[in-house]
Amino acid sequence: MVSVEVESNYEEMSKKAAREVGKEILMHQAPVLGLPTGETPKGMYRLLVKYYEHGLVDFSNVTTFNLDEYYGISKDHPKSFNHYMKRHLLERVNLREENFHVPEGEIPRRDVRDYCGKYENKIKQAGGIDLQLLGIGTNGHIGFNEPGTGFDTRTRLVELAEETLEYSFDNLNEAPDKAITMGINTIMEASKIVLLASDNRKKRAVRRALEGPITEEWPGSVLQLHPDVTAILDEKAAEDLELSRVNLTG
Repeated sequence: MVSVEVESNYEEMSKKAAREVGKEILMHQAPVLGLPTGETPKGMYRLLVKYYEHGLVDFSNVTTFNLDEYYGISKDHPKSFNHYMKRHLLERVNLREENFHVPEGEIPRRDVRDYCGKYENKIKQAGGIDLQLLGIGTNGHIGFNEPGTGFDTRTRLVELAEETLEYSFDNLNEAPDKAITMGINTIMEASKIVLLASDNRKKRAVRRALEGPITEEWPGSVLQLHPDVTAILDEKAAEDLELSRVNLTG
């Protein structure tokens, strides 16, 4: 079941998302969060850092697992998701480094399958993901599960669609063509999911994910099968939705 909440703008969307994460941290003694990267969650991370600085949330018992990482670039590469997460969260709050997990993008190819299995096992050993946060690609991908991905997939190495790379890289000659990502089945095992979307470039993907037929050609549509999903959108991302189905909160 998907609950849709539409905020008036990006800042209000970010506030709502940060509050959802903050509540999750306060509800659990040892919360496990699944985290995204990209432009959309930056405002949420900035607010979570403020919550920590004001003593409102404590990350010392939080465990995090990131959705994905580009394959073939170093942790310190400015486009790596490890670098992104350190800059936006890890280095700014009291999250323990041993509880911080991002897929490794430099695993030798021969070891990737074994590594992905171990990543899955770490999630299970942590007790599973309590709250999984997601963005969505313009082509409907969640994580780096591109159109055509099976709903039964687990963490694995994937090929990236050109549309995905064009959205993230100015120079495609420098863009990695592969990534390690949680699979759709991995994502769907989270107890609760929050989908974030901003900007009218995402409105078609949002509509297909939340109101369209459930199909592997639009991977985000699988979220309609999860029992507890909240989509937090700004007005531009929600433009194509049926207004009778959404909660206008902004």
